[in-house]
Amino acid sequence: MTLSFRETVAGATGDLEVTVVVPAKDEAENLPILLDEIGAALAGRRFEVIVVDDGSSDGTDKVLQAYAAENPWLRPFRHETSCGQSCAVRTGVLNARGDVVATIDGDGENNPDYIPKLLDALKAGGPAVALAAGQRLGRKASLAKRLASKFANRLRGAILKDDTRDSGCGLKALKREVFLQLPYFDSWHRFLPALVIREGYGVVHIDVQDRQRRHGTSKYGIFDRALIGILDLFGVWWLRRRRKTIPSARALTGAPDA
Repeated sequence: MTLSFRETVAGATGDLEVTVVVPAKDEAENLPILLDEIGAALAGRRFEVIVVDDGSSDGTDKVLQAYAAENPWLRPFRHETSCGQSCAVRTGVLNARGDVVATIDGDGENNPDYIPKLLDALKAGGPAVALAAGQRLGRKASLAKRLASKFANRLRGAILKDDTRDSGCGLKALKREVFLQLPYFDSWHRFLPALVIREGYGVVHIDVQDRQRRHGTSKYGIFDRALIGILDLFGVWWLRRRRKTIPSARALTGAPDA
C-alpha cells in the first residue's frame, strides 16, 4: 500500500522512518528521473527527500521547485555558492526529520532500489550498529578513476582499519543522532565508516551495482583532490588515535546506596 503524503509526513518531529539526502550540482536532467525512482523504492514507508542544490547554474533549483510542487515529500534546499558535496550532505542532515538519514548521489549512478536494503540491514544490526554502507560492484567510471579509487581505498583501509572496501560510495544509511555527533570537515562524507567506528558503533556493508549516469559529466576529477584526500586521511587517523575511551554513561537517580 502506498501512503498518502499526509500519512507519510505524520509526526514531522521524528515519526519519519528515513530522510533521503541528495547532494546535487548541475543535475537538472538527472534529478527528476532519480526522484521518481526514490519515490518508487520507498513506497509504503514514511519518508522525505531533501535535495541540496550546491550552487548549480543549470536551472536545478527551478527543476526542484517544480517537482516539489507536485510531490510534497520533496524538500529542496539551495546553496547560493557551491560549498562541496560534504557541505551539501551536512545541510541535508541538519534539516532532516527522519530517524535515519540515507544518502545517495544526485547523478543517478547509485540505484535507489538499494535504499530499502540498507535500511533493513541497519535495523537488523540493532543498537550497536549505526551505519549501513554500500560498496560498489561493476563500476562504470573511467579506468583511470577506477584505479585511483582502488588505490585510495586500499591506502585508507590500511591506515584506518575500517574494514570497508569502498568508502566513496554515495549509498549509505546512518542513524541521524549518530550523524550529528561526527566531527565535520570537507570530504568527511568519504570517511563515514571510520568516523562511526570512532564513536563506538558498528558498520554493516551491502554490495551495490554501479550504473552509468544518463546525462552530464562528473563534477570532480582524479588529481584535483588527491593531495587534499591524503591530508584528510591522516587527519581522520589522528582523530581516531585521540579517542582513547568510549564513555558509557548512566543517569544517577534516587538516594545514594548506604
